[in-house]
Amino acid sequence: MGSNLSPSDYDSFLRELKEQIRIAQMKAAAAVNRELVVLYWQIGKAILARQQQQGWGAKVIDKLAKDLKKEFPDMTGFSRSNLMYMRAIAEAYSDEKIVQQLVGQIPWGHNVRILEYIKDIEERLWYVQQTIEHGWSRNVLVHQMESGLYNRLGGAITNFEQVLPQPQSDLAHQLLKDPYNFSFLSLSRDVQERELEKALVDHIRDFLLELGVGFSFLGSQYPIEVSNKEYRLDLLFYHVRLHCYVVIDLKMGEFEPEFSGKMAFYVMAVDNLLKSEIDNPTIGIILCKTKDKTTVEYALQPMQKPIGVATYRLKDTLPELLQGSLPTIEQLEMELNTLSVEAIADPTDLDE
Repeated sequence: MGSNLSPSDYDSFLRELKEQIRIAQMKAAAAVNRELVVLYWQIGKAILARQQQQGWGAKVIDKLAKDLKKEFPDMTGFSRSNLMYMRAIAEAYSDEKIVQQLVGQIPWGHNVRILEYIKDIEERLWYVQQTIEHGWSRNVLVHQMESGLYNRLGGAITNFEQVLPQPQSDLAHQLLKDPYNFSFLSLSRDVQERELEKALVDHIRDFLLELGVGFSFLGSQYPIEVSNKEYRLDLLFYHVRLHCYVVIDLKMGEFEPEFSGKMAFYVMAVDNLLKSEIDNPTIGIILCKTKDKTTVEYALQPMQKPIGVATYRLKDTLPELLQGSLPTIEQLEMELNTLSVEAIADPTDLDE
């Protein structure tokens, strides 16, 4: 090594070169993926056109799969099922510009899963964009689609528009969901608030995935002191994109108006005790089992602190339409007792 090149200078130079190489590798991989997806789309478009113009049936795909694999034995992806997906993606996205600019930015396997799960074109492209933005793995993408993320985002009731400046109010509102999906928990229906809180902390990775990108967990039963009296926040987070603290309060029942007043107090305390000059205003989120839209809107209207109210869904929670139609445990026991009495009264119905 030359006398003019110090070890620290060389190490810095090597790090820069490594970073440039990694970036080039990523760009090359992305370019290869985009070309592959475009190729598959073009094959699918050609198959679709021949079937529509010349009336070719589904058997042509079987023949193509056999002949293409014979001609290109070192290439994977020419199975019958994959050719069917190529045809499907060409049918789903008629504009090659969309394929080049969006669909081609994510792996083929991701695109196949989106085709399988989602039928609406707008919703499909939304999941494509979210995958690009957040770098979702295939498993995370499937989880988000199965949980209906598209229809849950932005569904919470908030007062953000009235108390937060733009564009923070829009961004904050879009980050909230309704309902939150806690199906990764195995809890009984009569679970208490502290049990729910502990279960969420025990499954913090799943909880953070459900909350969405940007949430950083700071603690549960987080202590704050106001006028020599200690209060504890159920859950405290910091959101790195909103640059603000987020307080979450868990409630096991229906939303009550007094919940918003308590949350406003917590948000005010965090603003005064934890928030720095570079942080944006703290946000409060109240998670309830159920809520009435009008009650929530009335409760939030006079609040000067940003608060959102959403519901959550546990694994064993039934849709509202079914809850009233299924028999209760007491009704089932009564029915069984009636059947037992009828069986004894008519011995001819008993097995010999």
